[in-house]
Amino acid sequence: MKQVFKRPESLKDVQTHFCPGCHHGSIHRLVAEAMDEFDIRSRTIGIASVGCSVFLYSYFDIDVIEAPHGRAPAVATGAKRARADRIVFTYQGDGDLAAIGTSEIIHAANRGEDITVIFVNNTTYGMTGGQMAPTTMIGQKTSTSPYGRNQSKDGYPIRMAELLAQLEGVAFSARVAVNSPKNVMQAKKMIKTAFRYQVERKGFSFIEALAACPTNWSMNPLAANERVGDEMIPYFPLGVYRNTANL
Repeated sequence: MKQVFKRPESLKDVQTHFCPGCHHGSIHRLVAEAMDEFDIRSRTIGIASVGCSVFLYSYFDIDVIEAPHGRAPAVATGAKRARADRIVFTYQGDGDLAAIGTSEIIHAANRGEDITVIFVNNTTYGMTGGQMAPTTMIGQKTSTSPYGRNQSKDGYPIRMAELLAQLEGVAFSARVAVNSPKNVMQAKKMIKTAFRYQVERKGFSFIEALAACPTNWSMNPLAANERVGDEMIPYFPLGVYRNTANL
């Protein structure tokens, strides 16, 4: 019988530690499928930062460098400049990339560093206790905003895909989600495009992936998945925000 579905070669055959309903596993698979399709696993370097993304080396069968909190784009810049023949990508969360790492991501993007960034937005600090993140929704309760995020005191959730799309060094910026089969297929296409741009040396590419965090949202997996579609996507619309191939 012909096999039509299998584990990507770029993923290790290990049991996941992520919470039930977490979307990291789905995003990992799409990244691994892109590496397999371009046959770049042997020359890919992943940059893991602090947070749930720290376990990159546990799941991907590639070389991985561990970066300090928020500094993955800076580490990726060094890796890519030292080994321009390598495919370099970062895998980061919202508390990491959009908070302590704001300077690194903006300047790496503005310089047009030839790297790919996978940014997982689940509107919370997933690993460190569920604190309010720069992407936390208005009214969302977290461990540091027990009464809900208040825009008059805390500001508004940052839309990173749109923000980075304004920078001339960015070749590709898009937002995806993995909460439905349709969105998973579109996410696969966008992630593949982001890696293809690096393979073709077109410059900096950025994928923001909306994701569920049932544990820190205090929801069951089904309700958390529905929240992505009902609450997050209306505020963080899916789509391509910059594509130099179309400019």
